[in-house]
Amino acid sequence: MLKYLHIKNFKGWKDTGKIEFAPITLFMGSNSSGKSSIGQFLMLLKQSSSSTDRKTVLFLGDSDSVVELGGPVDMLYEHNTDAMLEFEYRWDMPEPLTLSMLSNTDNTEDHIVNSITFADKIAVRDKEIQTLEVEKMMYYLHLKDQSDFSVGMERVQKASSARAYKTIAENYEIKRVLGRAWEMPSPYRFYGFPDEMISYHQNAWFAPQLNAAHETFFSTISYLGPLREKAERHYRWTGFIPNSVGTSGKDTILALLAARTENRLYNYKSGQVRMSLETIIAKALTEMGLVDRFIINKIAEDRQDYEVKVRTKGSHTLTDIPDVGFGISQVLPVLVQLYYAPANSIIIMEQPELHLHPSAQSALADIMIEAISAREDAKPRNIQLIIETHSEHFLRRFQRRIAEQRFSNDCFAAYFANNDKSPSTLEPLEVNLFGEITNWPKNFFGDINGDIFAQTSAALQRQIDGDM
Repeated sequence: MLKYLHIKNFKGWKDTGKIEFAPITLFMGSNSSGKSSIGQFLMLLKQSSSSTDRKTVLFLGDSDSVVELGGPVDMLYEHNTDAMLEFEYRWDMPEPLTLSMLSNTDNTEDHIVNSITFADKIAVRDKEIQTLEVEKMMYYLHLKDQSDFSVGMERVQKASSARAYKTIAENYEIKRVLGRAWEMPSPYRFYGFPDEMISYHQNAWFAPQLNAAHETFFSTISYLGPLREKAERHYRWTGFIPNSVGTSGKDTILALLAARTENRLYNYKSGQVRMSLETIIAKALTEMGLVDRFIINKIAEDRQDYEVKVRTKGSHTLTDIPDVGFGISQVLPVLVQLYYAPANSIIIMEQPELHLHPSAQSALADIMIEAISAREDAKPRNIQLIIETHSEHFLRRFQRRIAEQRFSNDCFAAYFANNDKSPSTLEPLEVNLFGEITNWPKNFFGDINGDIFAQTSAALQRQIDGDM
């Protein structure tokens, strides 16, 4: 689970400040205020960590990427290539990481890592071709029942070698192998110790484990965009098991079918009865007031094609999903991803409430609360949600559930992105035990009270004037 993130000099953010995450974290704000950039940054790191080119520090994307940022000049705050991109984040390990390390007495000791903080500074070194290089990277390892220590790499300022690095550490002595006195090569990607880390040092066997832990962390992140694909009349499925519903929800029905064959079962609403994913989705759609029934049928036994049918409220017949309201097809990927994502996932969603009426938006918040606390095969799922939203109804339902003690304010965080002044600011909203936000920004969701007052005043004036 992501604990916090701090970014400097990325797009519209000179400095986000320390963003602390909860199991459910909301980002709100006006258009072009920078709230989408938080999720974009995490997806930038994810796509960079999985890039096939290890020499590229950050993969800024192409036409097939979730994030496409152009060049470094487009990514950096105010297009200033003299500014370094700096960031730091911490995540908890779902399973403790055991590192075998050499003590000062040359004995091997096991250290149990519960969480990792990573800090990075990336600079543009060639202004003409805009080459990105890691200036400094550090891993801070938080150990169980032991003192923390850190290890990393820093670029050496030498005219003879622009890409030379040295290893640095705190509370741990890195020992060089005799005869290997030359500088280290550059890190791979933005976080990776090079292969030479082990051969150059006597006690750096743990380096590949840290690289792998980083890649595992980013593999847990999925993204669902604000515009989901429209429903189709038929879906062909040949046994493919997708990792997620996809960034636009194109694999939603395939995910449901895959969960059916894998017999994935969930304890819904803290109940003892375990349910299939399809049953939970059907219940969720019903609770949101969108349909009375949801089914997936195989068209014919000798074909691998499936159809999705729903029965809307007040109807007595089943209808193909493309023939019902657009909101159902748009929220279906949201609901499926909430439960289909594997344990220990971080799910980033933009405007999951889009195309839903107000009461359904509120109900969606309840379903998200259930999703992070649901159990799969009797085991906690440990799901984290990072949501960008424009919906007051969505936010209000979380506030209500906190006040009713059905949801802990410790499990909830919210931020307001404000671009009234430059640079933009990200203000944490203070939610107390009663669900009240004690520092509402001005005109948070527009001037609702002002509109009501003006409407009432105008109506009274018209009655006085006899305009009935």
